[in-house]
Amino acid sequence: MSDDIPMRVAVVGATGFQGGATARLLIERKHRVRTLSRKPEEDRPELPGVLVVDGDLGRQEDVRRLFEGATHAAVTMPLVYEADKVLAYSQHIAKAARDCGLRRIVYNSNTRVPRHSTRLAAFETRRLAETVFRESLADSGVELVVVRPPVYLDNLFSPWNGPALVNEGVLAYPLPADAPAAWISHRDLAEAIYAALTVDAIAGRTFDIGGERSLTGPELAAAFARGLGRDVRYVALEPHVFEQGLAQIVGTGAAAGVAGIYHFMAGDAQPALMAGDDGGSAAALSLKPTPADEWVARQPWQLWSGEQA
Repeated sequence: MSDDIPMRVAVVGATGFQGGATARLLIERKHRVRTLSRKPEEDRPELPGVLVVDGDLGRQEDVRRLFEGATHAAVTMPLVYEADKVLAYSQHIAKAARDCGLRRIVYNSNTRVPRHSTRLAAFETRRLAETVFRESLADSGVELVVVRPPVYLDNLFSPWNGPALVNEGVLAYPLPADAPAAWISHRDLAEAIYAALTVDAIAGRTFDIGGERSLTGPELAAAFARGLGRDVRYVALEPHVFEQGLAQIVGTGAAAGVAGIYHFMAGDAQPALMAGDDGGSAAALSLKPTPADEWVARQPWQLWSGEQA
């Protein structure tokens, strides 16, 4: 698809970090963007240039209004891990896409997904949504592309990581120190979703996107040391400690869902789940992810200087 022809993109999840990065990139490139929000206007993040439609993914008519007039959709599910809700959201999205004649949907699964079924809602609700999209959109004329990211560098530029990194040189995260992970930034995620919306001949494919290369915990700490210009050491945080802290921010249900990923990674079922795919996805999507140390060097870490860890 030519970049000269503006898309009209319904971005599901644009009020969140991942969807917001996607919406901003689309606006930068002169495409028309709209999203759905059930929050009052004063509680929404600023998204200049994005048309916000009042509504809820749980109501078919609201999702239909979001998709009317759209040519494409970029879908990131909210931090909801109840199977019945995710099923309804997915069905509403797929039906609206069919009824409104979208050309392509890009589904961001939020995470990599293990080869085999697990009992963890973090993975299985995302697998469920993908299954609904594949089955509901088959033979509909609506193309589906799936991107599965690993973990986000932006998680570390945060009030719960930034001060310890800047002031103490401690990088604490709930991944085993020896687990390779292709850490990616929200901006590079947006680039991958943009490519998945526009690159020809990739309909039906799934891409395990990621950063420039896979890094173990100590290798990630070394990248941060280069970017920050100070010594940094990696500390493997216990998943239950991470979950307790996250629950204070997003609530116990969402925290349990997210933390399920890290409880799984703490085992040995699939230790390379978050690793890169040897550049296959980047090549297919013509992407050049930013090296971790370059990303670190670009962030305004002084924001956390002097703050209590």
